[in-house]
Amino acid sequence: MSLLSRRLLKYRLALLLSLVAIVPLGYWVRFAPLGASGLQDALGSVAYEIFWILLGVFLFPLVSPARVAITVGLATCAIEFLQLWQPPFLQALRATIPGRLVLGNTFSWADFPAYLTGSLVGWQWVKKLHGLISAA
Repeated sequence: MSLLSRRLLKYRLALLLSLVAIVPLGYWVRFAPLGASGLQDALGSVAYEIFWILLGVFLFPLVSPARVAITVGLATCAIEFLQLWQPPFLQALRATIPGRLVLGNTFSWADFPAYLTGSLVGWQWVKKLHGLISAA
């Protein structure tokens, strides 16, 4: 196995472990009784953003982490605006738990700072993992 293949394997393993960690953390901050629901929503949105960045880089490890973070940030902003559109098929999707978790159900300008924060944190997270693997 070449050095590049070993590094890529380690990188993807680190990404997978990060995914395994961020999912329960995201659910915990979103649904645990922490106090202010606005804080819970914001922290949950940050974790949501990080999850999608980690997944994107896991699936496409040779794509720039910055490109993945920008794409995820733009996509989640588009999904937020999509909440203003409420045709029956989207309402039916949003009535399910997976649909509500992915598509959301109410538009809020307050979500955008959390998306930006999550994109920046996710990008830095992946950059750090990449640096650790490249240095090893």
